[in-house]
Amino acid sequence: MFVLELLASHPVLTLIVVLAVIVVLGSLRIANQYERAVVFRLGRYSRTAGPGIYVVWLLIEWQTKLDLRTVTAAVEEQEGITRDNVPIKVSAVIWYRIVNPEHAVMQVRGIANAVVQVSLTTLRTVLGQHSLDEILKAQDTISGVMQMSIDGVTEPWGVKVERVQMKNVEIPPTMQRAMAQEAEALREKRARLIKAEAELDAAEQLRKAAEVIMQNPAGLELRRMQMITEVGAEQNTMTIVMMPSEFVSMAKGIGDLAGKLGNKG
Repeated sequence: MFVLELLASHPVLTLIVVLAVIVVLGSLRIANQYERAVVFRLGRYSRTAGPGIYVVWLLIEWQTKLDLRTVTAAVEEQEGITRDNVPIKVSAVIWYRIVNPEHAVMQVRGIANAVVQVSLTTLRTVLGQHSLDEILKAQDTISGVMQMSIDGVTEPWGVKVERVQMKNVEIPPTMQRAMAQEAEALREKRARLIKAEAELDAAEQLRKAAEVIMQNPAGLELRRMQMITEVGAEQNTMTIVMMPSEFVSMAKGIGDLAGKLGNKG
């Protein structure tokens, strides 16, 4: 009651108290755990506030609130010429986050657009420094080079580039057909080499088998008997008559002798 009577008897004081309460309540701000507020006082940098509750005094202070979470930005498709003069189109994705809110506000205007534009120019530059095979086979290495290059530019802005990844690589249809033909030729080459190696191994095994048979001629007769048994087990009508190799040699000798006698006559 005393306070109310005092305020009622002093309207000026009452007005001052009301204005002070309004200013204090209007100056309270809240930032989430992942947010920071860069506060300026009369145009000059004052402090970085948050997270939680903080004060930004009305009329003399104002703030710029930033999100410190990782941002995923798509880098639109870019057309370029590789080092071996092949036109390609490449799109990419970049992940970055703000690590220094003060620099992100005062060193660059429109931090998100700035990071994307740096990524665009870097992507075009990298395309011209590598061949088509390198871009297709070493995408992780090229992405690492892009990340270091972009991070070197954005570091003074208080931005950390965490990852860069090429999302899609589009090449002309004529080049796709040429690459398909090249891959088919390589597969055919490997198939022929494998077949030739198999023939070589088979010939080597036959040579070794012949050496074993030469050491023991009876082994050849056993092999012939085994072959007849295998053919008979197939239940077919084929009849195989096998003659000893001595008969063949003798017939050949008789033929040669008859030829010589005929030439003399």
